[in-house]
Parts: sequence; C-alpha cells; structure tokens
Amino acid sequence: MRELSVVITVLNERENITPLIDAIRNALNGIDYEVVFVDDGSSDGTQREIKKQADDRIVLVELRKNYGQSTAMTAGIDHTTGKYVALLDGDLQNDPSDIPFMLQKLKDEDWDVVAGNRKNRQDGVFLRKIPSKIANALIRRMTGVYIKDYGCTLKVFKREIAEDLGIYGELHRFIPVLAKLQGANITQVDVKHHARMFGKSKYGLNRTFKVMSDLITMVFFRKYIQKPMHLFGSLGFIALFLGIVINLYLLGLKIMGHDIWGKPILILGLIFLLGGIQLITIGILAEINIRTYFEGTNRKTYQVRRVFNGQEEAN
Repeated sequence: MRELSVVITVLNERENITPLIDAIRNALNGIDYEVVFVDDGSSDGTQREIKKQADDRIVLVELRKNYGQSTAMTAGIDHTTGKYVALLDGDLQNDPSDIPFMLQKLKDEDWDVVAGNRKNRQDGVFLRKIPSKIANALIRRMTGVYIKDYGCTLKVFKREIAEDLGIYGELHRFIPVLAKLQGANITQVDVKHHARMFGKSKYGLNRTFKVMSDLITMVFFRKYIQKPMHLFGSLGFIALFLGIVINLYLLGLKIMGHDIWGKPILILGLIFLLGGIQLITIGILAEINIRTYFEGTNRKTYQVRRVFNGQEEAN
C-alpha cells in the first residue's frame, strides 16, 4: 500500500499533462505516492500524453465516455491503494506543492479531511469569483458546514473517508458536506492558485442552477436522511392543521347561511388539506425507503471513529 494516492480527473487537458506530472514529481519527492489519472472521455490525445509520461507511480483509468467530474472522481478513488487520498485538478490551477503540508497537517493533528482555500484566486471576478462567493455563503448557511471555499478541488483525506463519500451526479461540489455526513473532522488551509495556462475551463454560469438543485439534496441529506418524517411530517401536519381550521371556518359560515361556494379561501383550504395528507404519506414512504436502505444493505446508522479498550487503540 502506498502512503498517498493523488486522484486527478481530466477532460481534454493534453497540454497540461507534462507540466502537471513534473510539478507532482518535484512536490512529492520523498513521499511514497501514486497518481491516478481518470480520463473522462477526452478527445484531444490526453490519454496518449499521460502514457508517454507514465512510470510505475502513474495509473491511467480511461472511462468509456464522459460521465462528469463526480463519477470520474469516484472511479479514481476506487482505483487507489494509498493510505491517504488527495484530490487535485488537472488544469494546473491547483499547486501540487501544497499537498505535503496538507498531508502532514492531517497526520499530525488527526484531521479526517484537510481542504484547500484558494486565498488569491486567479479567476475572472464577475463570472467566477462573485458567483462562487455567493454560492459558498449560501451552502454554508443552509448546510451548517463552514468551509470557506467549496469550489477548491484540492483536498486530502483519510482513506476510509474518501472511500465512503458517495460522490455521484454533480455532488463533487459538496464533498465537505458528504464528509461531514460521515462525522469527519474537517479543517481548511490556504493554498496557492494559478491562472489557467492551457486549455479551456469546463465551468460556466449554467452550473449555478445545478448547484442550487444539488444544494436542496445536500440539505436533506445533512438534516433528514435518517428521519425524513421529521421534514415531511412536520410540513404535512402544519398544512393539515391549516386546512382543517379553514374548512371549519367555512363550515361555520355555511351553517350561518352564507354562500361559501367559489370563495378563494375554500380552494386554499382544500389545497392545505390535501397537501398535508400527501406530505404525511410521502414521509411514511420515505421512512420505509430509508429503513429498507439501512437494513437491506447492512449499513449502520452510525460510524465509529476509534475504539479504545484500555490497552490498545484500534482504528
């Protein structure tokens, strides 16, 4: 087993491969490491460039088509052998020279995850920096995981945390939240950031809508994954109560001889009543699905950090 596995997902980054590998070799000299490149459907010869530079420390995982960064990261982690796992971008904007310090901090201070914070970010202000700041603030507020820079790929993990992240869809942006769901201790350090020299950025403003959609998923996972009825049931009973109150009020008006047909409040009362019943039903079905998930897969609803028996400590 290697000490460190560096996972790099690449898509059409041919010109960046040679300088990136050279930078990694210089930065990680003295560490027993491997580099796992995951080619996510490149069409510019990125695979050939990696093979030209390959040695016994470099692994290339070629995916059959473009699956997206989250799936590529999962594939990379699945092919690692290191005790610790680092994630690194393939565009040379992250600096491999930050990895040794992050790895040492993780080991010395017993963190589960050390995340990078791009202190002097070399990106466009209006298209990248400002949207990123707004997104980071919103994610911190809604998930309760206080990381300054969610968009920085550079992170170092203990292997057990990396293996159980469950990155799928577009959830690579929420890796700190996924790690926190496992009870991981997370810290963040300032890292260097460089302007892109070669190739084109794969990000655009259209990702904002994906982030918002995934954020809803993350809030649910963070707060209600083991107790969905607390969300749907609470909303359902509030709606049901409001529906009952409105309909009792309308019943009283009807008894007193008033015409209630066609009143907007009648429609509102029916919406609350039926919506409340539906939300409670969804909560019950969600509870059944969660129980099936945990019991059918033999997964625990808890995770143990370590066990101390008085004489020895086991991870």
